[in-house]
Amino acid sequence: MEQPRDLFSYKKYWAERFGRAPVLPMSREEMNELGWDSCDVIIVTGDAYVDHPSFGMAIVGRLLEAQGFRVGILSQPDWTSVEDFKKLGKPNLFFGITAGNMDSMVNRYTSDRKLRNDDAYTPGGEAGKRPDRSVLVYTQRCKEAYKKVPTVIGGIESSLRRVAHYDYWSDQVRRSILLDAKADLLVYGNGERQIVEIAHRLANKEDIQSITDIRGTAFLRASIPENFTIIDSTHIDEPGGKDDGKTNPYLYVPGVPSPGAAEPAAKAEILTEGHEYKHPPLVARENTVIRLPSYDALKEDPVLYAHSSRIVHLETNPGNARALLQNYGDRELWLNPPPIPLTTKEMDGIYEQPFSRMPHPSYQGAKIPAFEMIQHSVTIMRGCFGGCTFCSITEHEGRIIQNRSESSVLREIEKIRDTSPSFTGYISDLGGPTANMYRLACKSRTIESACRRPSCVYPDVCPNLNTDHSSLVNLYRRAREIPGVKKILIASGVRYDLAVKSPEWIKELATHHVGGYLKIAPEHTEKGPLSKMMKPGIGAYDRFKELFDRYSAQAGKEQYLIPYFIAAHPGTTDEDMLQLALWLKKNGFRADQVQAFLPSPMASATAMYYSGKNPLRKVTHTSEEVPIPRGLKIRRLHKAFLRYHDANNWPVLREALRRMGRGDLIGNSKHHLIPTYQPLGTGLAHEGRRGPRSAPSTKDRGNKILTQHTGLPPRAHGPSVSSNRGVSRSRPKKKR
Repeated sequence: MEQPRDLFSYKKYWAERFGRAPVLPMSREEMNELGWDSCDVIIVTGDAYVDHPSFGMAIVGRLLEAQGFRVGILSQPDWTSVEDFKKLGKPNLFFGITAGNMDSMVNRYTSDRKLRNDDAYTPGGEAGKRPDRSVLVYTQRCKEAYKKVPTVIGGIESSLRRVAHYDYWSDQVRRSILLDAKADLLVYGNGERQIVEIAHRLANKEDIQSITDIRGTAFLRASIPENFTIIDSTHIDEPGGKDDGKTNPYLYVPGVPSPGAAEPAAKAEILTEGHEYKHPPLVARENTVIRLPSYDALKEDPVLYAHSSRIVHLETNPGNARALLQNYGDRELWLNPPPIPLTTKEMDGIYEQPFSRMPHPSYQGAKIPAFEMIQHSVTIMRGCFGGCTFCSITEHEGRIIQNRSESSVLREIEKIRDTSPSFTGYISDLGGPTANMYRLACKSRTIESACRRPSCVYPDVCPNLNTDHSSLVNLYRRAREIPGVKKILIASGVRYDLAVKSPEWIKELATHHVGGYLKIAPEHTEKGPLSKMMKPGIGAYDRFKELFDRYSAQAGKEQYLIPYFIAAHPGTTDEDMLQLALWLKKNGFRADQVQAFLPSPMASATAMYYSGKNPLRKVTHTSEEVPIPRGLKIRRLHKAFLRYHDANNWPVLREALRRMGRGDLIGNSKHHLIPTYQPLGTGLAHEGRRGPRSAPSTKDRGNKILTQHTGLPPRAHGPSVSSNRGVSRSRPKKKR
């Protein structure tokens, strides 16, 4: 297969003559000032428009502008009528529609399906500025406004709903979002290659219905091309009969390609510095399509759903993935293989577009919480090969790391220093989806292209993975030397099992890049849930902590790890949560705020949640059953274990401990998990229900227990921001 065309090699569209806009226009008045009579592309987004490379609409808009197109932004339009969708006029080429940086349902609802009361991507943090299932609603309004204008949907909401998927909020299997939205084309994954190709081909008068050959897109077709061979997914991984464990496409044996992988080349090629991704020749795959179970079959059989999820995740490596097919009555949903990862040159070109790095002037200085958090952060890479089953990064950005060059990153830091009015010398983050995967990749291009493992670090770090962190260490050192930069913090998630392979990086991190507290995500302590998360055992956390504490002490710094944990993840039992609570108490941690597992569309853990099966292994009706903490009562109990110190949780914990035969953990000494007494105004009374009256003499004692040993200086006591994926923020017990 030929290499994809460089993003910046296209002949620019004639509208390039208008030049670059200070910010992309959101009104007719701004268009007039730019001399535009119309927009070529209009991007509709559920987020406030911030012209910053951490916001999807800004990345796509500026990239299309660099191709010569005139791009307008419809940010958080009023969806109750069609008028807002007409205010920029009719786009010449297409509407690009996205829910924003987050799935709109995750943005609007908690893991307990309750409406959130704020929105970090809206001026003032105001909730209610986007509809449920924003992509569906926005697409409908665009079609009402201009019926014949093509609609292209993309972003995280479309990407993770590209096939039939379990929807947690309606508790049912929904169709591909492409059908429900009635859009013309769906872009999934990192969308730069696709959107640039689509724009140029539409500009060349191609019919959007004829654009069926772009990787990373999904569309509907009435019939299958004759030159394609159809393989039924059940022939690849039969979802019935005995699970003999012999055919496991996820199993990796060193030196042996996984079942169904592309045939290796005669000689393995070692990746060069920078780990640019070069696509190898494919063998008998370009004209092969895998037929997934139909939507009608999936919605009737959870086991078949788990099988389908397994197949979808199996076909995610750009080096060997095949097209996928799913039937919806008289129409076929067709998904082309994933896009080829971006090169370093292309990544540099994208992130060095002329972003103002500020919210649109029309917001008149209103605070946008998400922007306040990331305005002085710098993205250095994309992708993640961790493969955590509850996370959507791999499904969206892919397993292959895409890197920027050191020079490009340093130039962006200098730009922040020179142009940001609020810059005080502190870079809030230098990372991406993870903190420490910059320039890491498989040692062999051939192995990488044939590999079908969902993770390069689970159950152990793959011996074929380059774990040398020296490129990242060098980047940190050069960044610290930039005049005007006082400190660079690392706020992205640290993959600690990978970090222990490079003690030098941990030393660099602890010595220079931690502001007292470092967030880290062991997620759990017990083998059962960790095996369903594809996360390492707690021993890896202990090894990282030992090194982190040692290097912090050598630097003369008192620094702490802030661990995250997930409650109610598939595979978690009440006993698992009890053991986690005992670990927290033993180590002096008290969680500020916790969230239960949220089954996001397309995640492997979501397939577990819905089906009760383990899609990490062959799925059959008699294969491994996964315990699922389902229902509000058990989810609240699991969260209560994480906040064992909160008196409001003591009644439900006492009941659970007695039921589990662990009444020995109820008592008033430091060796017990929870006390026998109940302070007034807590527990049932706190929830507005009448409960047993507590003895007045215990009130002061109970409050004392709740307030002592918080472990942080006064400056750290304040509101905390919880992650959208359901983790906890904990406070360490300060050393005496």
